[in-house]
Amino acid sequence: MIVKSATFIKSAANPSQYPTETFPEIAFAGRSNVGKSSLINTLVNRKHLVKTSSTPGRTQLINFFLVNNQLGLVDLPGYGYAKVPRSVQKKWGPMVETYLKTRNNLKGVVLIMDIRRRPDHKEFNLMDWLTNFNIPRILVITKTDKLSKSKQKLQLSTITDILSVMADDLILFSAKTRLGKNRVWTAIQKLL
Repeated sequence: MIVKSATFIKSAANPSQYPTETFPEIAFAGRSNVGKSSLINTLVNRKHLVKTSSTPGRTQLINFFLVNNQLGLVDLPGYGYAKVPRSVQKKWGPMVETYLKTRNNLKGVVLIMDIRRRPDHKEFNLMDWLTNFNIPRILVITKTDKLSKSKQKLQLSTITDILSVMADDLILFSAKTRLGKNRVWTAIQKLL
């Protein structure tokens, strides 16, 4: 996709605050600090559209962005480890679940995983949940530039075994080298 414009629309915690449902949306989900914001910034060719941080848990609301006045990208709060109070973390699950259940223009979810980490019950739970609600998913493995090619291959094999998916089902991505950017856009366009 050729990105001509990308703008922040608003942040929201509940459906009454969501933007009016006009455009199809793709949501981005994953653990805290997995690279969701960096992935979105890379996709839209902007360095600072989505705020990034080395501190896990900075995204605490659902953030809506509009690309080319025709596609919504939605940055969901990360799950797992985060440097925020437990009371805030407890609100994230229901907030994200409500968005995923109620957003009629949601076309799919990009599930993001760090190549250096093994998927666990959190990823399985989200994948099962998306399957149960018939929400298509795109599996993206980020931070590939952090490992050598041989370690990438080993880790990719481990991830495919754990998730019981084919290697072709995973898109390797690096915000630094832009590896996988076009494949992510192609997968998004298929969902639209």
